[in-house]
Amino acid sequence: MNRLLIILLVALVSAGALYAQETDSLRHDSIPKPAVDSVSAAAADTIAAETRKERREREKREREAAEQEQVVFKDSARLALEALSNRPWKRSLMVPGWGQITNGGWWWAKVPVIYGGFVSAVLIFEFNNRYYHDILGEVQYRINNNHAIPPDTKYPQLGTGSQITDYMITAKDYYRRNRDLTILVTLGWWGLQTVEAYVNSMLKHRWEIGDDLAFNIGPTLLASPGSSWTYQAQPYTIGVKVGVRF
Repeated sequence: MNRLLIILLVALVSAGALYAQETDSLRHDSIPKPAVDSVSAAAADTIAAETRKERREREKREREAAEQEQVVFKDSARLALEALSNRPWKRSLMVPGWGQITNGGWWWAKVPVIYGGFVSAVLIFEFNNRYYHDILGEVQYRINNNHAIPPDTKYPQLGTGSQITDYMITAKDYYRRNRDLTILVTLGWWGLQTVEAYVNSMLKHRWEIGDDLAFNIGPTLLASPGSSWTYQAQPYTIGVKVGVRF
């Protein structure tokens, strides 16, 4: 009996070992995997490395192109031309006529005109300011003394009365307005001569305005008007030719 039990036990253990061995043979890690081609893997790594390198080079070129678009390099000749063009108007802004002298040319005719305008502005300002203060003082006296004529009046022919006082107030405002307007005109004249110096310097140093400019008027022969079917004894007539060369 014991021998029979031992035989059955050995049989069961053997069957279990065989089943376990068969199950292990079917596991995923026991299945043979196809061999990886080492040459293909190396080629793939090489292509990936070259692609990253090309991308870095492309990004570098794009950055350099963007920097070149933002930065404008000027040569020494351009910088010298810009300095020559900017110097006259800055000088005219500081001292009227200085820029015209710097540009040369007709400066000897421009400078007297510039200072003639300033002298005229000063004279006009003095005239309006003087009459404004004279009338202002007399108006204040008339208002404080029942429209009476001041003893030192400069306008005795005007007489007395509220209407005369109102008339003098209007005249006072007129001279004051002209005086203030003269100041604005003087500032505008200063700016105008500065602009003239700038424009002249630009035309002189940036654009060509040489002696080739010409305006010619001369005689010429012109075709006589008429029909091509009729005979004309004089097919041409004398005319005038106007030529403008830029």
